[in-house]
Amino acid sequence: MTQCIKSGGELVVDALEAFGVTQLFCVPGESYLEVLDALHDSSINATSARQEGGAAMMAEAWGKLHGTPGICFVTRGPGATNASAGIHVAQQDSTPMILFIGQINSKLRHREAFQEVDYGQYLGSMAKWVAEIDSPERITEMVSRAWSVATSGRPGPVVLVLPEDTLSGTAVSTKIKPFNVLETYPSQADLQQMATMIESAKKPILILGGSRWCKDSVSQIEAFAEGFNLPVACSFRRQMLFNHGHPHYAGDVGLGINPQLKSTIANADLVILMGGRFSEVPSQNYELLGVHDAKQKLIHIHASAEELGRVYRADLAIHASPKALSQGLSELTPTAKISHQRIEHIAQCHTHYQHWSRVSDKAHPGHVQMPVIITHLAATLPLDAIITNGAGNYATWIHRFWKFAEYGTQLAPTSGSMGYGLPAAVAAKIAFPQKTVVAFAGDGCFQMTMQEFGTAVQANAAVIVLVIDNGMYGTIRMHQERHFPSRVSTTDLVNPDFCALAKAYNAFATQVTHSDQFSEALADAIAAKKPALIHIKLDPQAMTPNQTLDQIRDQ
Repeated sequence: MTQCIKSGGELVVDALEAFGVTQLFCVPGESYLEVLDALHDSSINATSARQEGGAAMMAEAWGKLHGTPGICFVTRGPGATNASAGIHVAQQDSTPMILFIGQINSKLRHREAFQEVDYGQYLGSMAKWVAEIDSPERITEMVSRAWSVATSGRPGPVVLVLPEDTLSGTAVSTKIKPFNVLETYPSQADLQQMATMIESAKKPILILGGSRWCKDSVSQIEAFAEGFNLPVACSFRRQMLFNHGHPHYAGDVGLGINPQLKSTIANADLVILMGGRFSEVPSQNYELLGVHDAKQKLIHIHASAEELGRVYRADLAIHASPKALSQGLSELTPTAKISHQRIEHIAQCHTHYQHWSRVSDKAHPGHVQMPVIITHLAATLPLDAIITNGAGNYATWIHRFWKFAEYGTQLAPTSGSMGYGLPAAVAAKIAFPQKTVVAFAGDGCFQMTMQEFGTAVQANAAVIVLVIDNGMYGTIRMHQERHFPSRVSTTDLVNPDFCALAKAYNAFATQVTHSDQFSEALADAIAAKKPALIHIKLDPQAMTPNQTLDQIRDQ
């Protein structure tokens, strides 16, 4: 039998093809030319971004949407350091991702050669695994292991370093077995104990979070909540895990939490954390439950055994992945009668959410009214529209008022990374070209990655970007005015003509300076069928849905 000899670059691409990769994101570099050459004849679509941070965020967003590793290639040194922003998002968001980094020739190591970096030291605290492939013979093995590490337990980023001599070297091509993510199933004893605890509780609440979900598991959890009479909340920026129009929905547990939902969790006699870590933001600085002295009974369910007991001491800890757990829960049958108290509890939770998320008709300062814009978007966009955002006060309008109805419709960083919205939208539109994809971005947030508008145009990704421009780093200014009133430092922004920028890329662009203009602007952006930017000029006083800048300063 004739052996097939291939270069290291070809072997890397072969491995990705074997694992079903159809799309990757990159910024090309001379340190991995052999991979770029192999991609020339590959079925994998390679999208070239304008900066490595954008490429890594695109790959992370792809991983979020599909549950399989998003793939990113960058060059050594500054290419890798730029990409670290996306690695951090993948870490804190528990997203499967593999970053491939070109590396210097291994014979030159430890001399601080041109753009040499020790990636184990640099990225080791963010990635689940960092490894350098020291010979072409080990490429298949290492890529296979990277795929397993990135997707198993608590998903996250993996970094594989590719020395020039590994990629230019040759090895015998070997057959690659397909990989299936291992699901961890709960025991029947754990499921029965969980059911008993739920049925014994008077004011329980279920909080969904984390990753490794799918459309079917989300649907099964909805049925479980109905059967066992549970109100359901979603953790920070995981709102697509439960239909907001469902009568059991209680709201999102994140920044600017509904005070009534916060009180409901604090006064619950049973809290069920399903899938998530319940870290600093949803836990309200780890004070909502306490750590070792929670007054609520606690059930914590997570796909990674390492997360159980790491922060919280649960009364019942269940090691199970969301898909496996939801299948097990679907087989449980309630034994207790529905109490009037539980029905009232669920209704009250949903009523509190409805009041909190109702778009106010009270005007805030300025001619552009965000309630009008949100209301029009809700009336116009399809239920499966994908909404993306980065970080900033503007995101409050999404977190609080947008009614997510379907799984796979939200891309937002739990890590709080600015600049995420546009790259994530590009990845989403490439993944689902038939869906409407809308990116929300503040003027400061947008300028972190606005060069990726060029990527959108080149990729024919017809995203719609709403740039909410108030001329400042709004969140920081809000905290500044709250803690150091009238002592403004470094938070003002001198912005470019955003419409001129978009038009320079041959994209559609229009400006909205009055709410009445938005409906036509959105219709024109959709009709353009190409990347579009709507520049929305917001009054600087319109800081939050509840407070003006002056009110924050004077409180």
